[in-house]
Amino acid sequence: MSGRIARRFAELGEADRAGLITFLCAGDPDPATSAEILAGLPAAGADLIEIGMPFSDPMADGPAIQAGSLRALRAGMTLVKTLTLVRQFRTRDERTPIVLMGYYNPIYRYGPERFLDDAQAAGVDGLIVVDLPAEEDDELCLPALARGLAFIRLITPTTDDQRLPRVLTNTSGFLYYVSITGITGTKAPVAEQVGRAVGRLHRHTALPVAVGFGIRAPEQAAAIARVADAAVVGSALVGHIADRLDGDGRATPGLTQSVLAQVRALADGVRGARDGTP
Repeated sequence: MSGRIARRFAELGEADRAGLITFLCAGDPDPATSAEILAGLPAAGADLIEIGMPFSDPMADGPAIQAGSLRALRAGMTLVKTLTLVRQFRTRDERTPIVLMGYYNPIYRYGPERFLDDAQAAGVDGLIVVDLPAEEDDELCLPALARGLAFIRLITPTTDDQRLPRVLTNTSGFLYYVSITGITGTKAPVAEQVGRAVGRLHRHTALPVAVGFGIRAPEQAAAIARVADAAVVGSALVGHIADRLDGDGRATPGLTQSVLAQVRALADGVRGARDGTP
């Protein structure tokens, strides 16, 4: 498993707090602005960073991330450029874990072995490939693990006790618990239900459990941080970018600072979740 992911969750455990995981689409709204936002995320409070690999048919994502992915593609973003974005980030930050999230089609076209080699060389720590089931581990999961890349899986409210052991096989880094049924960014999770689900998962695995889908505000992030090992925020940040584009879809002045301010507010909520801070 990636050393950076394990170290970061160990640090969070020592600090007795949950982590904040942020998600943004690589190249959204344009490669330069995307790189600028990415560079500022750790100082703003992101403990781990998920980077979406733009794809034309992101079927598990809601309207906000679909739109962000299309903006990135229109701006010329590719998988090669996504790895370059990670490589540039690593020249400034060697500690913050980076996870690439997306779909198998672009990886297949790139060439799975070549992709894994290039991802490892760029400084990627883990992968979430939402449309590769556990039955296809030979395709990408096992080669990724052999290179020290974590292979992180989604667990949903419909994953029953019969299916769970199969999903956990070869999973590493952390578990991503999908707090709602449906696509990203369309509903809000209920912390009490999430807490029960996280407790169940912890009875089956020692891996940290991160919770995502539907977390938009600092108060929601704080509620999840009280019951999980990390809160994942994506659609709210991608939507924030969309709200700060001009009529031609270009970044307006102050967009980067505005996104990072939102991340700071979310991080404050997560950090105060277990000490009584509102």
